[in-house]
Amino acid sequence: MSTEAALAIDLGGTELRAALVDRDGKILAFAAVPTQAQAGPDVVIGQIEALAATVHAEAPGLAIVGVGVGAPGPLDPLAGIAVGPPTLAGWQDVPLADILERRLGLPVRLENDANAAALGEWRFGAGHGARSLVFVTVSTGIGGGVVADGRILHGRRGLAAEIGHMTITNEGERCVCGVVGCFEAIASGTALGRRANAATSAFDGSTLRRLSANAEVTGRHVVEAARLQDDLALALLEEEARWLGVGFTNLLHLYSPDVLVVGGGIANGLDLMHPVIEATIRQRAMRAYRDVPVVQAQLGRHAGLVGAASLVLFDDGSLAARMPVGPSTFPEARRDFNG
Repeated sequence: MSTEAALAIDLGGTELRAALVDRDGKILAFAAVPTQAQAGPDVVIGQIEALAATVHAEAPGLAIVGVGVGAPGPLDPLAGIAVGPPTLAGWQDVPLADILERRLGLPVRLENDANAAALGEWRFGAGHGARSLVFVTVSTGIGGGVVADGRILHGRRGLAAEIGHMTITNEGERCVCGVVGCFEAIASGTALGRRANAATSAFDGSTLRRLSANAEVTGRHVVEAARLQDDLALALLEEEARWLGVGFTNLLHLYSPDVLVVGGGIANGLDLMHPVIEATIRQRAMRAYRDVPVVQAQLGRHAGLVGAASLVLFDDGSLAARMPVGPSTFPEARRDFNG
């Protein structure tokens, strides 16, 4: 009997990734290529087809039950439409799920990439066993997803939990969205790197500039320098932890999760920031919210793929409603869209 698996797609503006994932969240095959993000949807969808064939060739004996796609928002997960992701040129109201269903001959579920990562961590990672979870990714920007009572919280048009654009101050740099004071503009890895660059200069002999080879300092360099006990980096990371604590307090009050999971590149420094984050939450949160654990994500860069796969491996019934097809294997699907 063939092992059941899902084809998972992580559609990013920089990299397009595909995997075959089983019901235990194990990745059985994996492939990735640079996304031709400026070439339009037809070209990128062709890339998805090619990657699907590549990963299937690595594990041809699997019974593929469906396709889960994590993609940048805004998108409508129920209709399966990419509304207009800013990192993909020409993607305006693209019915991605319907297109892939026709070409691959398999049912398709589309989900916001941050929601997919949240789902992956909830089902197989740091949030396993929790009923509710808030997932926060802190890297170039700040994104996240919410699992509430065992389901992804979508809100109107699937736009819920755009947590990076909570206003947490009325000062600071202007966010890419045009507003001053967004969580993302204050506490992202980009914001941390910006503060580090302002505090140093090329060839000044600082640890931060040495680690960056006297180029731009990133949040990753700040974490590395802090682990070397560099005073400036430790001070920068302490400020970062305070801002994260402010944002996390808001999320605890809004969603009341069982656990708050932190991913992204800056999460690699969570152990260094944890005492200040906890102190900030204790200072700002109402008593009932102070005991929620803040933990590091466990699935790393594969969280989105594993979560996208779980959309079809643990379907709630909406998948069957989208495309009432019988069991399919990928070779049959390839014959379908190749004629």
